[in-house]
Amino acid sequence: MGVLVCCDCFFYRKSKTKPNGKKPPAEEKKQYLEPEFTKIRVVDFDLKELVVLPREIDLNEWLASNTTTFFNLINLQYSTISEFCTGDTCQAMTACNTIYYWYDERGKKTKCTAPQYVDFVMSLCQKLVTDEEIFPTKYGKEFPNSFESLVKKICRYLFHVLAHLYWAHFKETVALDLQGHLNTLYAHFIVFVREFNLVDPKETCIMDDLSEVLCTPAPLPALAPSTPASAPSPSSQNHVTER
Repeated sequence: MGVLVCCDCFFYRKSKTKPNGKKPPAEEKKQYLEPEFTKIRVVDFDLKELVVLPREIDLNEWLASNTTTFFNLINLQYSTISEFCTGDTCQAMTACNTIYYWYDERGKKTKCTAPQYVDFVMSLCQKLVTDEEIFPTKYGKEFPNSFESLVKKICRYLFHVLAHLYWAHFKETVALDLQGHLNTLYAHFIVFVREFNLVDPKETCIMDDLSEVLCTPAPLPALAPSTPASAPSPSSQNHVTER
């Protein structure tokens, strides 16, 4: 029997001063926004070209193919740091000042550790993308009416995982020299979900600073000034030798 779950997030709103009048501690510096890291990518072309729907492809087919690919890639990216994401190091599923809660099939709200939450996400995504009734792979098989809403659910969950990777495990990602892969994956994912309106901007706004940096196409390198072409000297002229 399928289990339908949904997730929610809770925002901490910090006041400028504490009740005792003392200023709160300064916000932790976001290492992933440092230029030395944001400039590292696997590819250097406009990702917009990768997400635009090709003329000959059905929209649902395109969404299914890309969603499945993003699930596999994000799952793989998380697996590289999973040994550092434990119940002790990540006692809640956090990203910036947000805690993500899980809702079970009875609607019970649960605050779980990050590895538990990610396991719930990946298990649900795996179940959905391998269900022939939802993600059909056989020719002529129709997509269900609920397909788009399920894709949106998957993408929302996957965004939570990406946000947690940056917020809680970017140092480990850098130590493994995988920041270029993470940056490229994140930018590709954000450009994709924006193209098809798959995730509410209110959901992704917590990472807008990173999205702005990574999703803006890099400026083209300046061309060297051209020098006027000089007339060829007589000695350089091509000569035809008669035979």
